[in-house]
Amino acid sequence: MTAIRPPFTLETATAKVRAAEDAWNSRDPQRVSLAYSEDSEWRNRDQFLQGRRQIQEFLTGKWERELDYRLTKALWSFTGNRIAVRFQYEYHDAAGQWFRAYGNELWEFDDDGLMRRREASINEVPIQELERKFHWPAPGPRPADDAGIPDVK
Repeated sequence: MTAIRPPFTLETATAKVRAAEDAWNSRDPQRVSLAYSEDSEWRNRDQFLQGRRQIQEFLTGKWERELDYRLTKALWSFTGNRIAVRFQYEYHDAAGQWFRAYGNELWEFDDDGLMRRREASINEVPIQELERKFHWPAPGPRPADDAGIPDVK
């Protein structure tokens, strides 16, 4: 697949968001990390990461704790080499408590289409298993006919 490079259009920004969602839903830290530049900088909640190695370590730990993880992302806006997204994901912990996380990400890309900066703000709430919205087989991509983020509740 050809890399999606800036400057973005509505079509390419939407494709970039979906490609990121699909990669994260694979729960493969190596695969996900390849979308980021070697020296990519992250802020994820209260954590600051630098480079692919730290991104891989972070994601490995995340998916060891966040079980049955399913994510959906939606394009919020874009311009030049930047994209903003909103997202929701669900997971449960080892004790079986389910959570839904709500968040926003700001992305900045280099000329090759690799993300050089990611800033994520995330809030999560405990939910009952019956309140889950995301039920596709995991790991794996969200089905094309799934609505994605249905609302903000």
